[in-house]
Amino acid sequence: MNPDQIIVKICGLSSAETLDAALAAGADMVGFVFFDPSPRNLLPEEARALVGQVQDRAQKVALTVDTDDAKLEAIVDALAPDILQLHGRETPERVRQIRSRFGIPVMKAIGISSSSDLGRAEVYAAAADMLLFDAKPAPEAVLPGGNGRAFDWSILKGFAADRPWMLSGGLEASNVGEALTATGARGVDVSSGVESAPGVKDPARIAAFVAAVHALSPAGRSR
Repeated sequence: MNPDQIIVKICGLSSAETLDAALAAGADMVGFVFFDPSPRNLLPEEARALVGQVQDRAQKVALTVDTDDAKLEAIVDALAPDILQLHGRETPERVRQIRSRFGIPVMKAIGISSSSDLGRAEVYAAAADMLLFDAKPAPEAVLPGGNGRAFDWSILKGFAADRPWMLSGGLEASNVGEALTATGARGVDVSSGVESAPGVKDPARIAAFVAAVHALSPAGRSR
C-alpha cells in the first residue's frame, strides 16, 4: 500500500459478486462478519468458499464480537485473516491474549459518543495493532457497531495515537470527504453505507465509495 493513500475497508461482504466488486474498485481491506445476529453473518465454511478470489489483492479482516477461542480457531482456519477485528466488549487483556494466541494483528473497535470515550483509546493502543473508531451503539442495540450512524467527527480533530486508526460509522460516498477533512483519518471503514438493504451490498455504491476516497488521497491511485 502507498503510505500516502487513505486506506479503504469494505466490511460485511458475503457474496462472490460483491467481494469481486470491492476488489475491482481497489479496496485495501475486505471484511467478513462472524456474528450470528448480524444480517452480514457468515459461517466459517461460507467464508472459506469466498476467500480464494481475494489472493493478494487486499487484506482479509475477520470481524468478531466477544468470541471464544474455539470459534476464533475455526474462523482463522477458514479465512486465514490478515487482521482480527474485535468489535465487542473485549478487555485490553483479552485483546492481548487473542493477539498472542493466534499471532495475527488485532484491530480493536472503540465506540465514540463524546470526547471522554477517547480515554479508552490509549489503553487499547497498548494492546492492539490498530484502532477503529465507530459510533457508540444505543444501550438497547443488538448489533455492537454504529448501525449506520455517524458520531460527532470533531471529537477526533487533532487526535494522535501511536497506533494506526480508522474511522467508521455512517459513512457513504456523499459524506466521506467531509469526514476525512474533519478527522484527519488515514483509513475509513464502511458497511451499511454501501448497501441497498441491510446486509445487501450494492456494487455501484461500493465503487462510488472507493472512488470518492481515492479522489481525496494525496498521491491518488490506480489499479
